[in-house]
Amino acid sequence: DLTYSKEGNIETLRGIWTGKIMGTNRDCESGFIILTRTTESAFKEIPEILIDTGDLRLDFYDNGEIDGDSISVRVNKNVVLSHQLLGPKPVTMMLRIDSQNTFQEVEMVAENEGRIPPNTALLIVTSGDKRFRLFLTSTEEKSARVRFVYSPGAHKKL
Repeated sequence: DLTYSKEGNIETLRGIWTGKIMGTNRDCESGFIILTRTTESAFKEIPEILIDTGDLRLDFYDNGEIDGDSISVRVNKNVVLSHQLLGPKPVTMMLRIDSQNTFQEVEMVAENEGRIPPNTALLIVTSGDKRFRLFLTSTEEKSARVRFVYSPGAHKKL
């Protein structure tokens, strides 16, 4: 038996659970359960860019003065670039987004902060004939993230 309640943007289910051991008629222990969720996205602070389909080109540059910043890049939590020095020439990578790869979360991790903290990068994203400029900041404690989301017809909306 569960009871539903809502307070602000927090929804809660509370109750007592019981059950049987699988494949038997024996009771298992019962207990109290509380399930909560927020009605707002947990990813609200991560910027999202809608992309209709295709290959994305990501070019990372040192933003401002070239001071020895180096980064690693993760895509969906997997390291794809490691210890790359940012400078006037881009550190380039490609991503695919389509109905089979509906989102790609890119995280820039500061490997160091160069001579002038924090680690800042200019990210130029090219998708077809569209270009996006993003300014990313990361420290050794906090990374920068952006999420690319598949949205059919997104370029027509821009």
